[in-house]
Amino acid sequence: GGKGGKSKESGTSASTGGGGSDDGETKRSRGKSVNEEEKKDAADGEDHQRSGAASGEDKMVSLFSHLPRPMAPLEIHHQLSSISSNNQLSNNHIHPAIPTLGHLYITHSLLGGNARCRAMLQTFALLLQAYTPPSTSRDFRHDVDHSLLKPAFQYWTTQCRPHSVSMGNAFSFLKLAVANLERELEWNDAREILLESMEAYVTERIEYAGKAISRHAGSKIQEKGDVILVFGKSEVINRLLLDAALVDKKTFRVIVVDSRPLLEGRDTLEILSRAGISCTYVLLNALSYLMMREVTKVFLGASALMSNGSVLSRVGTACVALLANSNHIPVLVGC
Repeated sequence: GGKGGKSKESGTSASTGGGGSDDGETKRSRGKSVNEEEKKDAADGEDHQRSGAASGEDKMVSLFSHLPRPMAPLEIHHQLSSISSNNQLSNNHIHPAIPTLGHLYITHSLLGGNARCRAMLQTFALLLQAYTPPSTSRDFRHDVDHSLLKPAFQYWTTQCRPHSVSMGNAFSFLKLAVANLERELEWNDAREILLESMEAYVTERIEYAGKAISRHAGSKIQEKGDVILVFGKSEVINRLLLDAALVDKKTFRVIVVDSRPLLEGRDTLEILSRAGISCTYVLLNALSYLMMREVTKVFLGASALMSNGSVLSRVGTACVALLANSNHIPVLVGC
């Protein structure tokens, strides 16, 4: 009986020892496979980094691939230098007003659809005053279009910054005005007609339109107690608020919401504060807190209103409008 007990114990211990060695081998094999996978992942990461560094390409999210990459000040300086050198080499007769305005466009010193459109028409007026069709010209309308208007517009839109909707409409208007001129007209008379047409365009399409929007939208502001939220900077919205405060003598408070990289809302804050309007300045990430607490109306500027009712405006406008809609706050768009 004792021998049988010993044999059972020894058998048990033997079987237990064998199982322990198998588990140890399994653990070691698993550890080796994990180490191999880690080494492989590290090697893949190093290869990816080397390939990225060799190609020199920036990481681009496909969702935003259609948007131009913002340039650093040094990159803007290099681009301006290359543009000016190319112009000196290719065309020594370019009017200085063209690259001057292009510099304002590319450096974002001139912002806003109306301001950019107004500056473009003023530059075209300078070009027309300094331009004289060649003596061999058969049709001055063709020369003005192809030798004066198109090169300047293409320079601004391709070398500097894509044009706004208002700039495109004004350019189409000017081309149509040139095409409608009589061929037998003297150049001086034709030039005066074009200058008057551009001046009338600015007065009717920009100035009078701004007054009409201000008068109509200003009636939506209560005499006292409104808290109005605006986003960024809009010439039309600023005019609306100034007329409501200074002309109609309404009392309200404005919350200016701003976003990077340009922080245009700072200009809005300065303009309204100088007029004595009570203002609060916040960034876009504080929008949800403000909407739920005190905002009564939202006024947004826009670059264009599409035929299907869509609004074209700066990045972030949709966030403001959607959040206002979810909180049942009325949104008014001035364009």
